[in-house]
Amino acid sequence: QVQLVESGGGLVQAGGSLRLSCEASRSIFSIYALRWFRQAPGKQRELVTSIFSNGYTNYADSVKGRFTISRDRGKNAVYLEMNSVKLEDTAVYYCNAQEEQYRPSSQSWGQGTQVTVSS
Repeated sequence: QVQLVESGGGLVQAGGSLRLSCEASRSIFSIYALRWFRQAPGKQRELVTSIFSNGYTNYADSVKGRFTISRDRGKNAVYLEMNSVKLEDTAVYYCNAQEEQYRPSSQSWGQGTQVTVSS
C-alpha cells in the first residue's frame, strides 16, 4: 500500500487560488487512478477529480473549469490547482490512490488538508 501525504491547504480569499500537493511514498507510475476528495462540515465525502493512468481526467461539475488535477511521476506527486475558489469549496481535501482498476480495495488515503475560503 502506498502512503500519501497532503500539503498546501490553508486560508484563501474567495476568488483566489491555492495549490494542494500529495506526495506518495513510492512510484505512482502504475497507479490506476489518483483522486482528490473533499469533505465539508456536515456533509459526506465527495469526489472532486480523478486522473487515470492513461492521463484521462474528470471533474465534479461544481469545480469544472476552476480546478485542475495533475501529476508528476518523477516526484511521485499529484496536485490540485484550485482557482477562483468559492466559499463552498471550504472542506478537508484528501488525496486517494487506487492502485488496481478492478480492486477498489487497493486504495490508500492521505490524512487530509484543510482548505478554508473566506469572503
